[in-house]
Amino acid sequence: MCKGLAGLPASCLKSAKDMKHRLGALLQRSDSCEHSGSHARKDRVVACQRVSQEEVKKWAESLENLISHECGLAAFRAFLKFEYSEENIDFWISCEEYKKIKSPSKLGPKAKRIYDEFISVQATKEVNLDSCTREETSRNVLAPTATCFDEAQRKIFHLMEKDSYRRFLKSPFYLDLSSPSGCGSKKQNGAKHPTDCTSLVRQSA
Repeated sequence: MCKGLAGLPASCLKSAKDMKHRLGALLQRSDSCEHSGSHARKDRVVACQRVSQEEVKKWAESLENLISHECGLAAFRAFLKFEYSEENIDFWISCEEYKKIKSPSKLGPKAKRIYDEFISVQATKEVNLDSCTREETSRNVLAPTATCFDEAQRKIFHLMEKDSYRRFLKSPFYLDLSSPSGCGSKKQNGAKHPTDCTSLVRQSA
């Protein structure tokens, strides 16, 4: 496995640089934030937040800290997309949005879309759930409530916490973000100033 950038073989270094390039396209430093007037249904540009180096370092304290921050979520999803394993975070995001639905009449259609996309054995982005959780979730969807995906979401969260989150923290891109020259603070006259990070966060329909 590639750890760090110094002294790596050429192939490993190329892979690390490629990852940084792709992720950097999604999380860029900028002097101003622009919010698009028209939004796509699947992906929309979210107004970026000012992120300090201290905030970026908090992302290493827990997965919850990371994905509860808009830029942290964008960085983590970009990393998973690079690894071709973004289905877990996409499922988690969909569950969070599902729980915000107020109208009972909208729960059924949304629950079915989530089930078809992530839970079904024929799902296009099937997540890794044990058979008991999968069966329980399948039953819940038949009479959907705001909590019908809670157990599946909890299992996927712990799966990310034990696996992909740890890899993310060791990735060259996160290490660069948490360094003084990264997306975090710039030093000016001895003071630290947060810089802007533009994020692209997937918004489920």
